[in-house]
Amino acid sequence: MLKFEILKEDRSTKARRGIIYTAHGTVETPAFMPVATHGSVKAMTPIEIENLGFEIIVVNAYHLYLRPGYGSVEKLGGLHKFTSWNHSILTDSGGYQVLSLSKVRKIKEEGILFRSHLDGSEHFLTPEMSIEIQKGLGADIMMCLDECPPYPSTYEYMSNSVELTRSWASICKEEKGDSDNALFGIVQGGVFSELRRKSALELLEIGFDGYAIGGLGIGESKEETFETVAFSLSFLPEDKPRYLMGLGLPEDIVEAVSMGVDLFDCVLPTRNARNGTLFTSHGKMVIKNAQYAEDKTPVDEDCECYTCRNFSRAYLRHLYQAGEILASRLLTFHNLHYYGRLMKEIRGSISGGEFSSFRTQFQSTGGLDKN
Repeated sequence: MLKFEILKEDRSTKARRGIIYTAHGTVETPAFMPVATHGSVKAMTPIEIENLGFEIIVVNAYHLYLRPGYGSVEKLGGLHKFTSWNHSILTDSGGYQVLSLSKVRKIKEEGILFRSHLDGSEHFLTPEMSIEIQKGLGADIMMCLDECPPYPSTYEYMSNSVELTRSWASICKEEKGDSDNALFGIVQGGVFSELRRKSALELLEIGFDGYAIGGLGIGESKEETFETVAFSLSFLPEDKPRYLMGLGLPEDIVEAVSMGVDLFDCVLPTRNARNGTLFTSHGKMVIKNAQYAEDKTPVDEDCECYTCRNFSRAYLRHLYQAGEILASRLLTFHNLHYYGRLMKEIRGSISGGEFSSFRTQFQSTGGLDKN
């Protein structure tokens, strides 16, 4: 069960504000989805994610299939009960992780033969199985199994990959049946416009609840990325949610919103936090740098998150250098608060007819209003 409603469109760009309705609530768009790979957003509790304003998370089917097993999650009441997350959940099909984590894999017409990165056991992931796993997990939004080719790839390889993605998408749609789980198709084709057009049109013919743009941010230039995003979006229906997979730099999000993208996910805010890099109103900050050893100021004086209201740069650096778990907690809290603020301000600027000026200001300064 999924419904998408557009509430406001920006007059000078293609940005739009909307709302997605799922069985577990609403998602205001444009929205960023924190990544909860194993069923948890690293270093954070579900209530903290909720309090930061996030209404949907991304969980990975590949990892939960291997451990603890989707059957176990299903017996325990599904992902929502298992994780104590009562809002919407989108599950990745697992295809990307199979291709990126498994050292031994073979792509066949029927699916992907791979060995687990955990214990080397052999598995065969088919489109039917991917949907079965995601249904068992109880996802609100499921993703079709697709192949995400490496960059660079030849035109011939990419053409064959697009055909495989189309075939698997058709099987996924059939396997979904009349279930209430929504299903998104994924547009592939690398940076080849002809293949992107072909992929998008074939997915439209099959028909999905929403559409994602995949296979970007893996080595191509930034110019190629956004040319491909804009071109792909030109074929996707305006009355369906549009999801740009894996791109999550704040400046990239703002640019993609201007093109009409509604959903984003990325590990950057949480991974960067664990590595000591923070997003601020004045750009990135590497808290482990020696210059902050005796700095009494907060990470960002324009931020009112728990971390910035209570702790100095010096203390946060000390925690990081000492390897304290609290460092990951506090730094992750700040970064996710930043992303929550970013999306809130994007939505507000669209509603107020001021997105273009917000975009210009953000691109020049990276700044967010104090809140």
